[in-house]
Amino acid sequence: MRSTTMKRYFRGRRGVWLLLGILFAALPLAAATARIYVTNRGGTTIDVIDPATNKVVETIKGIESPEVVRFSPDGKLLYIASRSVDVLYVMDRKSGKYLKKVPLSGWANDAAVTNDGKLIVVCIRNTGTEAVDVGALDIIDAKSLEKIKSIPVKRGLHDVSLTDDGKFAAAGSPPGQLITVFDLQKMEIAWEVPYDQGVLPLIIESNPDGSGHRIFAQLNRTNGFSVVDFATHKEVQRIVNPDEPKGFGPGCEGISHGIGISPDHKTLWTNSRPANAVFVYSLPDLTLMGHVSLPDTPVPGKAPRGGGPAWITFSPDSRTVYVSTCGTKSVSAIDVEAMKEITRIPVGEMPDRISTLVLP
Repeated sequence: MRSTTMKRYFRGRRGVWLLLGILFAALPLAAATARIYVTNRGGTTIDVIDPATNKVVETIKGIESPEVVRFSPDGKLLYIASRSVDVLYVMDRKSGKYLKKVPLSGWANDAAVTNDGKLIVVCIRNTGTEAVDVGALDIIDAKSLEKIKSIPVKRGLHDVSLTDDGKFAAAGSPPGQLITVFDLQKMEIAWEVPYDQGVLPLIIESNPDGSGHRIFAQLNRTNGFSVVDFATHKEVQRIVNPDEPKGFGPGCEGISHGIGISPDHKTLWTNSRPANAVFVYSLPDLTLMGHVSLPDTPVPGKAPRGGGPAWITFSPDSRTVYVSTCGTKSVSAIDVEAMKEITRIPVGEMPDRISTLVLP
């Protein structure tokens, strides 16, 4: 039954706009409010995907061997690291103009931005000061765009992840075979976790208050991942992916080389190159939920090879997972509910690190 109040509420243009506002407010965070950035490490481009259409809508050109793209919290700035030069490019996202090139202490292999936008941390794989790969964690003040600290480590760093409160960073070292955790308030090493093999991509799971809870880290000779308790600073579990599927080989590099936690914190996704698949584990209990096979690489006259699945990112609503596959020059979009690949997006040479920008 329509009341007189409801009639007045929806009468005229003001009522139409109010109704539209209510409808849009009720919708989940749409894929159209984001962009997916994928670096093409074998070339000079960065492809930008609109997850609403799963099409490349922009290509950033002219950066040789780009490693990673990160973002200011307001979405106005892009922070881009490259293998070719020891700088962090700061780009205005809308105009595409470079605002600054921040000098780094060596070759950057990954970067991250604290949620408050105050600090940019950069993994340095090789400072070039020794015959072996000696690394560092460079810390940049996001306001001044100046490097304010470089924390040296024993060996080169590969990937970095931050606690949600921005107080700690964790970085893995393939040659050093350890995880190093940094206190970003004191700007020093807080603790380390040694391993019997190299540490590849990792991700921190934070507590509801933003503090660190666990670290999930992939290892270069394990088809699975390690679980580190943030409170005790110790490895508490090592999870091995199922034997099937198998037979695809290590792909581009390493064994498991891509791991991510969905934005709704319900699932952990981890790649496997021998399986040419991504495995899904529930959180917080880490129960295996299944796997999604990824595109392989055809070889004339021989069995197909794995596509070399690499890094992982998500749509903001956690409904779609994006996986870069270096061997097939594509990004796979996976429907989380259906647990299947829904489309394959062609991108540039050797797609590598992939990240999601939530637009304001």
